[in-house]
Amino acid sequence: MAGSPTDTPPLRVGVREFRGNLTSYLRQAQQGQSFLVMSRDQVLAEVGPPPPARRPRRQPGALRGKIQLAPDFDVLPADTLAAMEGEEE
Repeated sequence: MAGSPTDTPPLRVGVREFRGNLTSYLRQAQQGQSFLVMSRDQVLAEVGPPPPARRPRRQPGALRGKIQLAPDFDVLPADTLAAMEGEEE
């Protein structure tokens, strides 16, 4: 073969042929081949390998030691606290 199965266009397979040889077609799909399941010259489905596994976006602990909180991050200014408590200054 000139290239890998993913370099070739999907093969066209009739419904009866696909159903009769399902295990073989699924094995080929697992190896990278794609198939168009056809009925009367109409595409009914496309069968192919799953997309490559994506790495998880979030890695717990990846930012440990890189984020610093300001020493006064939890201190409210007096006027903001008074407004929240419904008091007037």
